Amino acid sequence: MGQNSVSTGILGTTRKRVTAILLAAMALFVLWSSQPLAGDKDEEIRDTILRQIEAFANDDQEQAWAYASEGIKRRFGSSQVFIDMVREAYPAVHSATAIEFTERVPHGSFEIQVVKLQGPEGKRWDAYYRMVMTDGAWKIAGVRLEPAELGI
Repeated sequence: MGQNSVSTGILGTTRKRVTAILLAAMALFVLWSSQPLAGDKDEEIRDTILRQIEAFANDDQEQAWAYASEGIKRRFGSSQVFIDMVREAYPAVHSATAIEFTERVPHGSFEIQVVKLQGPEGKRWDAYYRMVMTDGAWKIAGVRLEPAELGI
């Protein structure tokens, strides 16, 4: 009986360890799978920017407006005012003829996505998109354009 209780004690301890390890592994998997991957974030941000540029190209002001952040919407008040401003001040964004995504730079509460654009006149630009997460979706909170040093 003494030997049998020692074996049961060892097996019980081994089972507890295996169970604890399995539970820990499952918890890590659930935690890891619930967090968006960097690649997913890249894809979502790029998709948002591309969809807005596509909406501009199709003169779909309501769709372009849908990708703007609440701050942009408050500032411009309507999709018509917004699209007119983009058409006038940002022709490389409104009517891009070539697009290349480069790096994304995290900044805590927002992300900067750098995009190389070629405008309708052939001039090349570096566009710095400020992206914010709102209600689970990426929105465009602003764009700064600078003349590009290198082309697309």
